[in-house]
Amino acid sequence: MTAPSRPPVDPPTAREPGVDGPSARRWTLPQVFRSNEALVAVIILAFSVVTGIVSPSFFTLANAFDLLRASIVVGILAIGVLVVLLSGGIDVSFTAIAAFSMYASILFVTSNGLTAHWAVVFAISVGIGTVLGLINAVFIGWFRLPTLIVTLGTLSLFRGFLLAFVGTRIINVLPPSMREFSRTPLFRVTSPEGVIFSLPLAFVFLVVVVALTWFILRKTMLGRAIYAYGGNPEAAERAGFNVLKVRFFVFGYVGALAGLAGIIHVSLARVANPVDLVGQELTVIAAVVLGGASIAGGRGTIAGTLLGIALIVIVSNSLVALGISSSWQRVAVGLLILLGTGVPAYQARRSRRATLA
Repeated sequence: MTAPSRPPVDPPTAREPGVDGPSARRWTLPQVFRSNEALVAVIILAFSVVTGIVSPSFFTLANAFDLLRASIVVGILAIGVLVVLLSGGIDVSFTAIAAFSMYASILFVTSNGLTAHWAVVFAISVGIGTVLGLINAVFIGWFRLPTLIVTLGTLSLFRGFLLAFVGTRIINVLPPSMREFSRTPLFRVTSPEGVIFSLPLAFVFLVVVVALTWFILRKTMLGRAIYAYGGNPEAAERAGFNVLKVRFFVFGYVGALAGLAGIIHVSLARVANPVDLVGQELTVIAAVVLGGASIAGGRGTIAGTLLGIALIVIVSNSLVALGISSSWQRVAVGLLILLGTGVPAYQARRSRRATLA
């Protein structure tokens, strides 16, 4: 008795998932927009082209140096915010830490008539920032309070303490070494017209911070612990990572970077104002989120953050060249956040639906 023959199997249609056809082509077309890094890079290119057409001076060496100079403080702060987001937290007190550190260190040196080297002043500011960051870590690590609630509280606490007990006057006379540091160029170029363009030495600190943070996140067990804890805290604890140490490192590191960014801001501005950097939290967090860092934690890259910084700095410094009032800067930043996070999230959701179909 012969077994019944099976009916021939029809070849898969183009509508079936995972098979080449119109449906598959539909998903490969916007492939470049599936990552925040690629999307932000395209936006930077498009915005630069438009700005360059409207204002040809955009593509000059002088403007490039101005953009790099403007990215130093924002960039250092953004790298710190990236580390916090990777660990699954969020910090909004870093600008208060930066203002407190830079003003307290300058006031200490000037009021005591010290002629300290600029490196000593920098070290004092970084030390103050580290201590303030560890105060956040105590409440977040030991008492397990939500990071947003704690940093909202310390934002007001640090800022209020600075203005109430440290000082409110603007310090116009900086230590001689700080003035010398601000005038020291990393690169100096003279145009055929005799105009001198320079990039300040402070840019080296941004490069060092980027390199150091990349090494910590990618080449050390501590970096793996930060990613693991941000992705799944319970699984990270079961894997043997010391969550308390991770928390203390993260917020101590962010505090140190805030102190560094604050004192660099003073050196570039050549004045210590206790209310400087106030309200910059949204801009810095926007740069990190635009670069692909997840608010939920566990996802984000140094490269993406640098692209987010570049986009924010270019937009902030080019609105006037486009004939747009600078008061629209926050509107532009808000739209960029929605675009930079909304499009990849929409693409990811459609991709998941296509996979499950």
